[in-house]
Amino acid sequence: MFKILDPLRDITFFTVLLRLILAVILGAVIGIERSYKNRPAGFRTHILVCVGASIACMTGIYMYVNLHLPTDISRLGAQVVSGLGFIGGGTIIITNGTKIKGLTTAAGLWACGIIGIAIGAGFYEGGLIATVLVLVSETLFSYLGSKIPHNEKFKLLLIYTEKPALNDVMRFLKNKRMSISNLEITGKRDSTQSQYSAILTVRPRQKTDRDSLIGNINEIKGVVGVKLV
Repeated sequence: MFKILDPLRDITFFTVLLRLILAVILGAVIGIERSYKNRPAGFRTHILVCVGASIACMTGIYMYVNLHLPTDISRLGAQVVSGLGFIGGGTIIITNGTKIKGLTTAAGLWACGIIGIAIGAGFYEGGLIATVLVLVSETLFSYLGSKIPHNEKFKLLLIYTEKPALNDVMRFLKNKRMSISNLEITGKRDSTQSQYSAILTVRPRQKTDRDSLIGNINEIKGVVGVKLV
């Protein structure tokens, strides 16, 4: 792209040193933002990923160009891309049984590794531009993403004595533009009557007053009680 950088694209001691230093800087820049937000993978992790990917890419180039070995230049870089999935998976956690955290950090680590490969291959322009875009995605787009309205799913514990009551409740929820993603049913019988319970995982498509919703469900025939769990 920029001809002025062409002398820096060969594998020499100076270019290797330059690329590794640049990988440290770019990895650190992305990692600082993650550390500032107290994410699982922060400053040092991003540096190590970027440097490791960079040296892996340079090793593949060196083996082919300098040692004249019959190898695929891109093979080591491709293995780095696959291996980053294991590191990224370690940053993803599930809270409260339903909420997933760490996806952005995992994606950032993956992108950081690709940036390291770009720098290791001498594609300085791509690595620098990608770093800027990753930072924009993790900062500016994070703010914009928080402004997008979304309705989290919740669970309802329904207790009822008549089996048709469950179908009536599910029909009522669907009429309220709510989807039911999971349903667990248990039964209980005593000397006088049968009593059933069900846990419904509900995702509303619009803003919902949960207290009002519970009140409406309690009015359905056969429903003994309902509450959030």
